[in-house]
Amino acid sequence: MAENVAAKTQDKAEKKSEKKPRRKSYWKGLKAEFKKIVWPDRETVTKQTIVVLLVSLALGIIIGVMDMIFKFGINLII
Repeated sequence: MAENVAAKTQDKAEKKSEKKPRRKSYWKGLKAEFKKIVWPDRETVTKQTIVVLLVSLALGIIIGVMDMIFKFGINLII
């Protein structure tokens, strides 16, 4: 029984030592992943930025108008 417990403890210790990642391989993997990134060109970034700004502005206006309508409706009820 004691031998069985000792064997299990040793197995757990070996598994823990096997699971430790090496720092060098992590950084090499990170560098390899960064090399795979395809960055957009300037024209694409400009177009997407304009679209984001326009959509944000439109949503801001819609929310503002809805807020004024709700305020007006609540003031009529009160």
